[in-house]
Amino acid sequence: MKRNIIITMLILSFASTFAVAQEKKETGGKGNIWSRLSLGGYGEAVYTRNFYSDKYLRYTDAATYKDDDSHGRFDLPHIVFWVGYDFGKGWTLGTEIEFEHGGTESAVEIEEEEAGEYESEVERGGEVAIEQFWINKRFSRALNLKIGHIIVPVGATNMYHMPTEFFTNYRPEGESTIMPCTWHETGISLWGETDHWRYEVLFLPGLDSDRFGRQTWIAGGAGSPYEFKIANSYAGAFRVDNTSIKGLRLSLSGYVGNSFKNTLSATDNAKFKDVKGTVYIGAFDFCYKSRNLTVRGNFDYGHLTDSEMITKYNMSMRKDSPSPKQAVGSDAIAAGVEAGYNILALFNGKEVEHEKLYLFGRYEYYDSMFKTEGSIQDYKWCSRQRIAAGINYCPVKDIVIKGEYSIGLLDSRYNNEPSISLGIAYAGLFK
Repeated sequence: MKRNIIITMLILSFASTFAVAQEKKETGGKGNIWSRLSLGGYGEAVYTRNFYSDKYLRYTDAATYKDDDSHGRFDLPHIVFWVGYDFGKGWTLGTEIEFEHGGTESAVEIEEEEAGEYESEVERGGEVAIEQFWINKRFSRALNLKIGHIIVPVGATNMYHMPTEFFTNYRPEGESTIMPCTWHETGISLWGETDHWRYEVLFLPGLDSDRFGRQTWIAGGAGSPYEFKIANSYAGAFRVDNTSIKGLRLSLSGYVGNSFKNTLSATDNAKFKDVKGTVYIGAFDFCYKSRNLTVRGNFDYGHLTDSEMITKYNMSMRKDSPSPKQAVGSDAIAAGVEAGYNILALFNGKEVEHEKLYLFGRYEYYDSMFKTEGSIQDYKWCSRQRIAAGINYCPVKDIVIKGEYSIGLLDSRYNNEPSISLGIAYAGLFK
């Protein structure tokens, strides 16, 4: 881990040195040498106490684990360093280097199977995750072309994923369960904006159905466990935002692409000849801000064709494959709404410029197996509601301290999952 941090610091140092040298070369050593360089990022540290069992059989045999002791966890969900550079003449560079959960994107976990095996999981190849690396050409405000490793802005959380853009300690649970989050792929994006509209259309490699699963639906199919991204299948995505009403943003986004055979282990078996595994996702989200009130919401619905055949194929794969070898639902859903009010305004009689204390509440419903196809078993514990309430204290603009109580409400045959969380986060540009 120390080696990875050192590598990251060297990359940032190199980027800074390059920008300074380039600036001096182009200006003859005159002017503000930092004017073209942007540095920033975001990070989160969270402590959680979960008042329910963490045993792998807690859903298979809920009664046995009903009165288990609580357990606590410290976590670094995301630490991200951002470097941007303006080459001039409309050409700009953006990069994000991310550490998730303080690690290197490989981990050992206990699978929620009857065997409860320890399993080494590699989420993406490489020790340091590159979340963004793109070059953008700006032709006008209304027309930009971005090429490289980019964010797929489907759903609210993928577009607005910094910790100052949601109230809970962790990213909204529904969207980050059924979809990749933050979803980033190598591709091409055409985007632009006017006074009240922003649009974006993307061409991307397809997802890999080998890594779909019952609890996370298609979320595991992004990225790659290999040193390259397989692109036997392709996909398209879009997002449209409207801000015509003061303080209100309304957004639509979507995705469509095939996922079967987008893998190293593609089959030639005639039984799977017509299987495409097409993923369709439609999403609506909004944000309303007026004085001291903030309200956000989302609704996401997804459909996977050929889910029964994909399930049969995945469950027959070799044990050493990167597939979780699980059933996958044909349809998934996620909906949520949160509202927060800056109560400092009640005491001060007016809005304070930066210091804020939000009292918030959030409700979510999501189900990664909302519908199943044919003989696929519907795991009812994949469907749940979640209620959260707490505070967000912002002593300055880019820092937030969060406290939260939440409870996951499951089907009556399972145990509910209450917890408390405390966290601190930052997000912003350093220059």
